[in-house]
Amino acid sequence: MHPRLSITPLGLICAAALAAAACGGVVLAADRPAPQANPGAATATPLPPGSTVVARVDGTELHLSDVEAAQQSLPPQVQKMPLAQIYPMLLDRLVDGLLITEAGRKAHLDQDPEVQQRLKRYEDRLIQEAYLNKAIKDAETEDRLKARYDTFAKDKAGREEVHARHILVKTEAEAKSVIGELEKGADFAELAKKYSTDPGGSSGGDLGYFGHDDMVKEFADAAFALPAGQYTKTPVKTQFGWHVILVEDHRVSTPPSFDEARQEVTQLVAHDAVDTKLKELRAAAKVETYGLDGKPLPPSGK
Repeated sequence: MHPRLSITPLGLICAAALAAAACGGVVLAADRPAPQANPGAATATPLPPGSTVVARVDGTELHLSDVEAAQQSLPPQVQKMPLAQIYPMLLDRLVDGLLITEAGRKAHLDQDPEVQQRLKRYEDRLIQEAYLNKAIKDAETEDRLKARYDTFAKDKAGREEVHARHILVKTEAEAKSVIGELEKGADFAELAKKYSTDPGGSSGGDLGYFGHDDMVKEFADAAFALPAGQYTKTPVKTQFGWHVILVEDHRVSTPPSFDEARQEVTQLVAHDAVDTKLKELRAAAKVETYGLDGKPLPPSGK
């Protein structure tokens, strides 16, 4: 381990006909927004408009946009396939889904209390998502992003960082054996590839640059105490196992530019917007919560 801290009317669509294995759920596109363009799904010739009618079932139309949305619900490896290649099966599944839906309506299942309850919950989730997306969009102004970047950059500036590699093994004895090989002149990166159980072992155990708070305390304390070019002479134990750590460099970080940090800052602004909106809503509402024993719970402090 690394030390760093729907409504599906057809159930499963067999992927044997779409890919080499597995199955993926196909969601009817009527309940989904128009999909984003999928570069991997490009066909040899331009597709017609999404409004193009691709089927009529007892007078109800299915459009190309429905097929494209169904494609987006498939496993990622299948989404990359050209739409023309999987179009016939997707269209068949959509027609089947529409037939099942209409059969269910004729059986008055749309009035079934359980169906009504599930629809209400689904509607609630859609409204929640739309409400928060609007709050986020309103907050993501250029001025707000730049103001948040100033705080972000101030937090990043002057932070001490180390560039380190590590070898993670299961036991202290294994870690001591690795240290013994290093003492004899073995290459750290090669030992990491050979012994480390961490996924990064294949890249020589390279962790890149990180700050003290980016790692669990025991690991960070050991790494930051080492001078550049030195490795730990005794194994370091964390919740993940036993580590041998090599520090390659120390530096004081400089913050990325606004353009470089834009995506991260946008996420921070979105988080701030949601947090602010929730605080406003809670402040304006009377919220009472109860434990499993039925007794009132103390205010959450949110």
